[in-house]
Amino acid sequence: MNPEPGTPPRTPHRLADFVETYTRDLKAADLQRLFTRDTKEAYRFFTRHVDPSEYAGLPWHRRAWARARLLFVAFSMKLSPARRIVYGASLLFAALGLLNLFRTTRLLEAPIGRVTVIVPGLALPEGTGLFLIAFALMNLLVLLEVADRLSLKNDLEIAREIQQAMLPSGLYSAPGVETVGMSRPANTVGGDFFDILPLGDNRLVIAVGDVAGKGSPAALLMALLLAMMRTLIDERLEPAALVTRLNVQVARHAPGTRFITLFYGVYDAQSGELTYVNAGHTPPLLLRGDERIDRLNEGGVALGLFDRSTYATGRTVLQPDDILAVYSDGITEAENPAGQPFDEQGLEAALLANRREGVSDMGTAVVRAVEQHTADTRLADDLTILLLRRAAVATGPTAVGV
Repeated sequence: MNPEPGTPPRTPHRLADFVETYTRDLKAADLQRLFTRDTKEAYRFFTRHVDPSEYAGLPWHRRAWARARLLFVAFSMKLSPARRIVYGASLLFAALGLLNLFRTTRLLEAPIGRVTVIVPGLALPEGTGLFLIAFALMNLLVLLEVADRLSLKNDLEIAREIQQAMLPSGLYSAPGVETVGMSRPANTVGGDFFDILPLGDNRLVIAVGDVAGKGSPAALLMALLLAMMRTLIDERLEPAALVTRLNVQVARHAPGTRFITLFYGVYDAQSGELTYVNAGHTPPLLLRGDERIDRLNEGGVALGLFDRSTYATGRTVLQPDDILAVYSDGITEAENPAGQPFDEQGLEAALLANRREGVSDMGTAVVRAVEQHTADTRLADDLTILLLRRAAVATGPTAVGV
């Protein structure tokens, strides 16, 4: 008898579909690899700092116990303190549950009837073996997953060190100018970058960029853009020409969904003139000596959106003690636990409150103000700021970390 149209399939059919979906693409080699190579690699990962000679001379049963204990300690110490406590508590509760299962009730048959006697012991209730196997397999999967994640985290930490090494570090100071950049990624690596590059003849390139998105994809594109930009800088192009050529390269080589905002400027420390192009970047703030604030908007759209975009050049002159603040939108969009952004007003307040400080202390104060605003809220975007002050009194040239 055929089922009526619209009638759901019977349970066996549903179960068969579920099993087929759940085991799709499963190969016997994958299972073999899980219990052989993957397990061995995870064990070596967690115990790589342990000397095997410490338990080599022990009997096999004591050696197995020592290895299990070392693995448990090594695995637990890789977890954060809070997760370590929860994991330890889960094991404790599982052990207590097993002990409770081992308690059993036995029946005594007597002439006067059936008498129930509680006898504590180690009788194994039916199904205990399956429970232990399931518990061991789940812990094995957790161990393998954590090993994979920690291995990836180690790789990302190395990538972070390389990324930070690509950026200028410390304060750059020369007659008529002092400038510094700071960047804090939302993840281990990020897509924000800045650059400070002396050209000679009292001129200095400053740049701040923001790759759409964050994490590893943004970091790879950031490294590509920084390399291309530094190559074009060597050709001594005017800002508009350089950004135009950079846009063509980004449009060719970046994925279609990715774009990059960029503020690129050439500063003349002798005259105080800044020639710049703003390619879709958050408008920098120029703090004047009388506490007026100008915004630098001249330029065009973000890089990579259109391969034939054109860019206009902007010009302004910094007076002695004026401060230029170029920043990424991660600063103004950083939210507190209530969902309120730090906003441009918060940035302006932090800059004005610390304008008498050196640019290094000023930048640190801005980042600290953002961190205080966000409290324990996870950053949604990278934080980057570059500060440049036209020095009122020039001293001997020094450069640190550039």
